[in-house]
Amino acid sequence: MSQLNDLSRSAIALEQEVTLIAVIEMGQSSWLVAGIVPGLERQPLKKLVPDQEELLRLLHRWRMEASHVGRTVKRITVAYEAGRDGFWLARWLRMHEIEAYVIHPSSIPVSREHRRAKTDRLDTDLLKRAFLGWLRGEPNHCTMAAIPTIEDEDARRPSRERESLVNERTRIVNRIRANLARLGIRGFRPMLAQASERLMTLRTPEGTAVPPNTLAELQRDIALLQFVKRQIKEIEAARRERLASAPGEKRNAMVHLLARVVGVGVETADMLVQEVFLRKVRDRKALARYAGLTGAPDESGQRRREQGLAKAGNARVRRGMIELAWGHLLHQGDSSLSEWYRRRTADARGGARKTMIVALARKLLIALWRLVTTGEAPAGLRLRPAA
Repeated sequence: MSQLNDLSRSAIALEQEVTLIAVIEMGQSSWLVAGIVPGLERQPLKKLVPDQEELLRLLHRWRMEASHVGRTVKRITVAYEAGRDGFWLARWLRMHEIEAYVIHPSSIPVSREHRRAKTDRLDTDLLKRAFLGWLRGEPNHCTMAAIPTIEDEDARRPSRERESLVNERTRIVNRIRANLARLGIRGFRPMLAQASERLMTLRTPEGTAVPPNTLAELQRDIALLQFVKRQIKEIEAARRERLASAPGEKRNAMVHLLARVVGVGVETADMLVQEVFLRKVRDRKALARYAGLTGAPDESGQRRREQGLAKAGNARVRRGMIELAWGHLLHQGDSSLSEWYRRRTADARGGARKTMIVALARKLLIALWRLVTTGEAPAGLRLRPAA
C-alpha cells in the first residue's frame, strides 16, 4: 500500500491500452520526445524546438493517430528528467490537463559498462523503461520529484541568493588578501568601511607603496565587495520586513518558532523552512534522506563497510545542519541530544566525533521538524521568550 507522498511508484493503476505515455529528453536547442501510443506498433520519436505549444500539438496528434486505429486515449502522461529547465513545463502541462512528472536523474538505472553508448535516443529509451515501470506501480524503477508551486520556488530565492552572495564575498576577500600577500603585506582587513582609504597608506616590506596597477585592481575589488555587502543587507532587510508584516502566515510562523531555539538564527531558520520543512515529507527517514544525512553502506559477501554520507539530498540543508549541530553542542549543552552525543563520544577518538556529529545533525533535523509541525520539543531544549 502506498504511503503518504510516496513518489517511488504511481498511485494510479495503469491501463496501458488507453494511456498515451511520452518522455522528453530536454536540451537547450531541441527536445527529443519519445512516445508509446496505444494501437501503434511503432514507438514514435520526434525532435522539436524547445516550445511547449509544439509539444502539446504533438501529443494531441499522437492521440488522433491512436483514435484512427480504433483506440480511445483517456489518459496522457509525460515525464522528463529534473535539470536546468526546472518544473515550469510540468506545471504548464498540468494546467492543460496532462499528467506531468519530473524524474530524479540519479534514480534511473543505467548500464555500468566502462564506455557505454550514450545518445539522446538511448536516453529516451531508458526514460521510457523507467517511467513505464513507475506507472505500473513497480518499485525501484525511478523516483519522481515533488513539483513545487511557483510561489514555493520564489520563496526559496532570497535564501539561495544570499548564500551565493556570501560565497562571492568570501572569494573577493580571499583574492584581495592573496594579492597583498604577494607583495608581503599582511593584516589588511578588506571588510572595513574605510578599507579603500587605507589602501593608500599601505607599504611593502621594502618601504614602497602598492604599485599603481595592483592598487587599481584592489580598489575595484573593494568597490565590488562593498556592493556585494549592500546586496546582502538588502536581502536581510527584506526578510525582516516580510517576517514582521505577516507573522501569522504559515512559513513566517515556522521561522519565528525556529528562531526562538537558542543557537538557531533567522537565516538558518528561514533556510530550513523554505528548503525542507514546508515539504510534505513522508516520515523521518525520508526527511533524513532528503537532507543527505544518511549513510551509504557497501556490503558484498563478507565485506561490510560504510562509505560515508550519501550526499544525494539537498546540499544546503546538509551543510546548514552540520554547522548547526556543532553550534547545538555549544548553545544547548543541557539538551538530551547533546547528552546523547557526549555519551557516544566519551571514549572515542577525534574521527568518531566527526562521524557522530552527522548523526547528531540528523537527530536535530528530525527534532526541529517535529517542533514546527507538531509542537513537540526534545527534552532540555532551550527556547527564547516569544516576541
